Amino acid sequence: MSELETSYDVLVVGTGASGMSAAVTAAYEGLKVLVVDKAPVYGGTTARSGGWLWIPGTKLAREQGISEPPGAARAYLQHETTTHFDPARVDAFIENGPKAIDFFTEKTCVQFDMPPVFPDYHAEAPGGQPGGRSMVTRPFDARELGAYVSKLAPPVPELTVFGMMLGSGKELWHFLRAFKSLESFLYVAKRFGGHLMDVVRYGRGMTLTNGNALAGRLAKAGMDLNIPVWLNAPVKKLIVEGDAVVGATVVRDGKLVEVRVRRGVVLACGGFPYDIERRKQLFPHAPTGREHFTPSPALNTGDGLRLGESVGGWVDPSIPNAAAWCPTSVVQRKDGTQGVMPHFIDRAKPGVIAVTSKGRRFTNEAMSYHDFIQDLVKACKGSAEVTCWLVCDHEHLREYGLGAVAPFPLPIGKHLQSGYLKRGSSLQELASLIGVPAAALQEEVEAFNRDAASGVDTKFAKGSTAYNRYQGDSLVKPNPCMAPIHRGPFYAIKIVVGEIGTFAGLATDESCQVLSKDRQPVKGLYAVGNDAASIMGGNYPGAGITLGPALTFGYVVGQTLARKKSEPTASLNRTSAGRLQPQTA
Repeated sequence: MSELETSYDVLVVGTGASGMSAAVTAAYEGLKVLVVDKAPVYGGTTARSGGWLWIPGTKLAREQGISEPPGAARAYLQHETTTHFDPARVDAFIENGPKAIDFFTEKTCVQFDMPPVFPDYHAEAPGGQPGGRSMVTRPFDARELGAYVSKLAPPVPELTVFGMMLGSGKELWHFLRAFKSLESFLYVAKRFGGHLMDVVRYGRGMTLTNGNALAGRLAKAGMDLNIPVWLNAPVKKLIVEGDAVVGATVVRDGKLVEVRVRRGVVLACGGFPYDIERRKQLFPHAPTGREHFTPSPALNTGDGLRLGESVGGWVDPSIPNAAAWCPTSVVQRKDGTQGVMPHFIDRAKPGVIAVTSKGRRFTNEAMSYHDFIQDLVKACKGSAEVTCWLVCDHEHLREYGLGAVAPFPLPIGKHLQSGYLKRGSSLQELASLIGVPAAALQEEVEAFNRDAASGVDTKFAKGSTAYNRYQGDSLVKPNPCMAPIHRGPFYAIKIVVGEIGTFAGLATDESCQVLSKDRQPVKGLYAVGNDAASIMGGNYPGAGITLGPALTFGYVVGQTLARKKSEPTASLNRTSAGRLQPQTA
């Protein structure tokens, strides 16, 4: 194949939040930027995410009347990251996070909403806060993307209702109460009506929420700056001259294109959720690399990490948790493919418990998804499979749903037929269906029911923290996370280990420059998002601790590159093509 040559100031590899944040910031500062992605759609993991960002000390929090003591965020992160606390990078995040939010909300179409209350996952820890750090992307009208909306990566199908994306927080609350409140019913009816009209007119819903809204808003910000985006354009290798990375070889239209850069290459490829070999190395529950289930994009195969390593970058294998663990269940779709359903909040609702293959509870079901899986792995040590079952009764299932099973009035028959949902007329029958000891399951349910009456979970303290209570049902007293499991039939869904992004990544400094194992900079190479080692040290302190740093460090690297002098080895003739609208290969 022939090699074409073109030059830019910055090459960004990846179209998720971190990559597009870097691209938009650099382009706003006047740099000539190219974004490439090997996928046929843009948005990466971001488009499939919840769209929440964790950033302390923002103006959005202050506008809600929320302030926090000086140093609280740093103290909290130092407590959470334990052995992998990186003071320089943490300080850069705390300093630049609010600046990044100000930049995007004031200079671009990227907007956020800050709920008055969304606790840190460990709000009771030193420096933890009951709210003011987690914000969600504001819904976005996809029509602003024009024809480019067809290339936006879709959300996880299991997290939609008839293809409609549901916003987190208040909107989800209305959908759960659609048949209990006239206000909620009218809200849901209006939302469904608008969605159906969009489907008839455009072939899909036009109201983007959560991570799809963030991906869409960042894409529109890039379009407003005329940043070219090449899809179906994988990077084959980095180009090194002297001691600096000066570009990359990219496949476009079946040809090798040598893209040269004057400022730097930014890796933002989404980490390694589908890299079987690295999963085998870093995931203790997956000895062959295949005992793992992820809703992340299948093309996130660790390209950025391998590219960085190929020129001297280093991935620290000692991080306590290599990924953001999440309990998941496997769903059979109509087309015969498998879907992976993340269980974020259903475990916290009253009237549901989790038991291992021994029929025993093993943890506080309402704790964060990351903590839940860590306890599950410990509980299953020595077992052939790391798995558990979520168990509830009929009343709970129809009121709240469970996993991919929606609450009343949506039917449950397809889930029973596929085997995703197990049903027994009694706890003994259910225990037989799921292969756990009936006596043990009966004992656990009886003990849980006794505690539900008093509101105190004497075994695992379900409902004892601010985060537990936030995810429960505030209308249930005395404990929003506890209600008896007593009205058959009884149901169960099998839970397996998954993640919503990887934590282990390339070592970087506070300016996002990739570092070697001996902490020397790899000149001209930067990494952000899940391609960079998480500043959270393998822990999960709050909602949005992936996207918050992603947007922030994308902003940081954009600013860094804008201030940087061009690499002498990268000085080439410019092409005559100016900035373009986002385009596909």
